[in-house]
Amino acid sequence: MFFLLFVVCWIAAELFVAIEVANVIGVLATVVLLVLSWPLGSWLLRSQGRAAWQRLGAAVSAGRSPGQEVLDGALVVLGGVLLIIPGFISDALGLLALFPPTRALMRRPLARNLQSRLVVRATRYAGDSRSYDVDSTASDIDQPQLHP
Repeated sequence: MFFLLFVVCWIAAELFVAIEVANVIGVLATVVLLVLSWPLGSWLLRSQGRAAWQRLGAAVSAGRSPGQEVLDGALVVLGGVLLIIPGFISDALGLLALFPPTRALMRRPLARNLQSRLVVRATRYAGDSRSYDVDSTASDIDQPQLHP
């Protein structure tokens, strides 16, 4: 339900911004800007994605943890997809995710959020006191025993 509400609000905001931009610069210029964001997004996705892939390979070959490079790659993909989606708000967020200085600013809170979620899930699993049948000692029971 929350996701549907978010999508509806996002579309409404994109339409509002597009109408306001069209009032300022004209309808034809607005359509041209929206259409030009698709090839720009795919080009930036390819170029920045290639650079992120090379940094990932360099980190792995150097024997260090590639966590930063993986997050950079994810943000590059997100930025490229946001640029391909028509709309000025998504284009602005996509450009922010594609440029290295702003991507670094986005990476810190994302890493913290993912790390805290990972710790919560790991501790929840480790603290689970249910017994598991690790040795495969379970046996089948007869059907009449299931439904009294």
